[in-house]
Amino acid sequence: MKKDATLFTAGGIVYPMLEILCRGKTDVSMAFAGGVCLCLIDRVCNRDLKAMPLTAKCFAGSAIITTVEFATGVLVNLVFKQDVWDYSDLPLNVMGQICLPFSLLWFLLTIPAMGLCMLCEKFQPCEPLRIRVPRNRKTSGPAARRHARELRRPLPKFLDTIYLK
Repeated sequence: MKKDATLFTAGGIVYPMLEILCRGKTDVSMAFAGGVCLCLIDRVCNRDLKAMPLTAKCFAGSAIITTVEFATGVLVNLVFKQDVWDYSDLPLNVMGQICLPFSLLWFLLTIPAMGLCMLCEKFQPCEPLRIRVPRNRKTSGPAARRHARELRRPLPKFLDTIYLK
């Protein structure tokens, strides 16, 4: 869950920044699309297709980005009439929302996207230490103090007044 949140945030920051560098502008919908794409690329390309050749992963990544771009474009550009982008001038476009030249670019962009996913995984914090409280034990009183002594950990005094079920 934390990894997905990290990936979504990273994609939601990196993709709009790339768009600003290339087009000079972006839209908040691009942050959402970038986050969704990076999460899906990690799931499909880095996990499900882990043993496949790089070209297969890039085809899958291109299909993921193109599909998310189409769905976002239909919603944002056609339904809400925001006119964030229009590929009508480009060859082999579908409803002006996706086109072959950009799908080829997404093929190449999948490689650094997979690397970013692996980088996010590398810097994930370790699982937090979980302290297990046995069921059907009182969390205060003499039994809890005895149990705490058994664990060689002192029981905090404030637990004398707290009763957890």
